[in-house]
Amino acid sequence: MVKSEFENLKYLHGLANELSSEDPRCPEALPYGQNNPQKCKYGLYAEQISGTAFTVSREFNRRSWFYRIRPSVTHRPFRRIQTTHISNDWSSCPPNPNQLRWAPFNVPDSKGIDFVDGIHTISGAGDPVARSGLAIYIYGCDKSMENKCFYNSDGDLLIVPEKETLYITTEFGKLVVAPLEICLIPMGIKFSVAVTGPARGYILEVFDGHFTLPPLGPIGANGLANARDFQIPTAFYQDIDIPDYKIINKYQGAIFEATQDHSPFDVVAWRGNYHPSKYDLTLFTVINTVSFDHPDPSIFTVLTCPSTKPGVAIADFVIFPPRWGVADNTFRPPYYHRNCMSEFMGLIKGSYEAKEDGFRPGGASLHSMMTPHGPDHDCFEKASNSDLKPVRVADGTMAFMFESSLSLVVTQWAQTVPELDHNYFKCWQPLRKHFTGKK
Repeated sequence: MVKSEFENLKYLHGLANELSSEDPRCPEALPYGQNNPQKCKYGLYAEQISGTAFTVSREFNRRSWFYRIRPSVTHRPFRRIQTTHISNDWSSCPPNPNQLRWAPFNVPDSKGIDFVDGIHTISGAGDPVARSGLAIYIYGCDKSMENKCFYNSDGDLLIVPEKETLYITTEFGKLVVAPLEICLIPMGIKFSVAVTGPARGYILEVFDGHFTLPPLGPIGANGLANARDFQIPTAFYQDIDIPDYKIINKYQGAIFEATQDHSPFDVVAWRGNYHPSKYDLTLFTVINTVSFDHPDPSIFTVLTCPSTKPGVAIADFVIFPPRWGVADNTFRPPYYHRNCMSEFMGLIKGSYEAKEDGFRPGGASLHSMMTPHGPDHDCFEKASNSDLKPVRVADGTMAFMFESSLSLVVTQWAQTVPELDHNYFKCWQPLRKHFTGKK
């Protein structure tokens, strides 16, 4: 694998802006002045992929046109394949309101597991059939996908690498996604993942809507994640005949397989605003207090998938990057709280300020709605008695949160894996009474 093949990117200057790209080997492959000419140049086929209904308002409409060597319809029939790892059926999962934490999940090593085969469902809610809800996964793989691609008919995928770089080939072109970067693969887009060693990370899938930048409101025009820093692939095509190329499809929570006689990455040119993208988390502009009190974690939102209720998200992707802590007369770490949201946390690098022990990169925690949580005993004592001078917070670390308004179900697999920390509750037990009854 030659890394340079994966670095030809364009910057995205607005998540809904129309863009275009064509492989330099076929100049002027994009038709001028129309989308669907009677005959495309180079004998290509025109094909549209739509991520929204045709009739939504123009500012929300997302679709792209492909100009490809063969249309996508040329595959053989799908057949369902058995998998014990991916499921969106929550009916057989017992409810569990406890605080949950997992040690770093196992990473395959010389077992020959590729990205799709290495995906395991941790939790979720809703129904992909009704197009409402989400699912959270962990992936672990040590093998590249060979003559095989994947696409998801149920929703968008947000991929968060924690260990090792992913080399992702999509119908739009190629992306290199390293730890501290994220990748968005919208619903229906085919992609294949290559790795050079054992890899691990997290995936958030939303069944309805699409991820977008959060509105900034009083913050103004600048701050948080800026659209200018998102990158998209440029067109790259393969004209390769492969007798039994596998197309893996997730549909209504089940996994299907079809075959075709060629590579699906045969898009010579494309135009539109429905496409994969990647973002470097270190470019996030942190907003924080310069006076007192601990602001709500919504100020760290990178991307959101809104629900139909104003101000309420199906899912938010929130990060906790390095920053300055300067609040006066304030308990600076996250305060103890109960929340009408579900909070799934992962760790990409370093340690998390509120729990420096036990919560490690490649692991996770889940605090379900209205389940109390907050800093462990050691963090509380340290933060309650420290000198409140300006200090750097979270240097060398990157924690994140998938936050949702939905009540998340934990799969049977996630409740029985050896990585589940049955002693997690003990980190709060030393918290003692300080009440004196006196002023």
